[in-house]
Amino acid sequence: MIDWSDIRTVLLDMDGTLLDLHYDNHFWLTHLPLRYAEIRGLPAEEARSEVLSIVQAEKGSLNWYCLDYWSERLGFDVGALKHEVSDRIAFRADAPEFLRALKHSHCRTLIVTNAHETGLDLKLARTGLDRWVDGILTSHQFGLPKERPDFWAALHRHEPFDPQQTLLVDDNTAAIRSADDFGIRHLLAIRSPDSLEPTRTITDWPAVDRFREILPIQAPVAVQ
Repeated sequence: MIDWSDIRTVLLDMDGTLLDLHYDNHFWLTHLPLRYAEIRGLPAEEARSEVLSIVQAEKGSLNWYCLDYWSERLGFDVGALKHEVSDRIAFRADAPEFLRALKHSHCRTLIVTNAHETGLDLKLARTGLDRWVDGILTSHQFGLPKERPDFWAALHRHEPFDPQQTLLVDDNTAAIRSADDFGIRHLLAIRSPDSLEPTRTITDWPAVDRFREILPIQAPVAVQ
């Protein structure tokens, strides 16, 4: 599926790609609405409907991912609530092995995420992801979500890479589409970002369930 000899840079999403999206789905769909109900003194279903309506209205924007925005909008510290269910933060299957293989390959590996810094710091503390990659960049640094093609242009200016020799792995098909529009050649989608949800059908790009499907990674033979 992937010709690793043609890859020099690997851009990895975090949530739903390296980490199980179950944590985030549980937080936004279950935990936050319950805590909102407690704080506002509302019935659980009314609170859930209200919170999900507010959140869905920002889908695809940078606000969707910004914990500071949601803290201000909802009137309490959303970032602090994320710690309450942090025991659910976990790697996706095979992700540690994949990261280890990349670490010992010829590729420069970067995490490129829409996650807000507060949530990112929590996940790094729980997983140690940062020790396996060459850098971590967030969309908040550029003021643009990955769903926007100009995000990738901004990333390229900050961290030059050859789009023709770059692989992006992401569960967010809107982000993959924008990367495709920018010109990143090698694109790989994740079919099962949430371990408790059904596997998705993806037809527009190559896709995998497990990273073992694209191992091993081998460095190219040096030109003599």
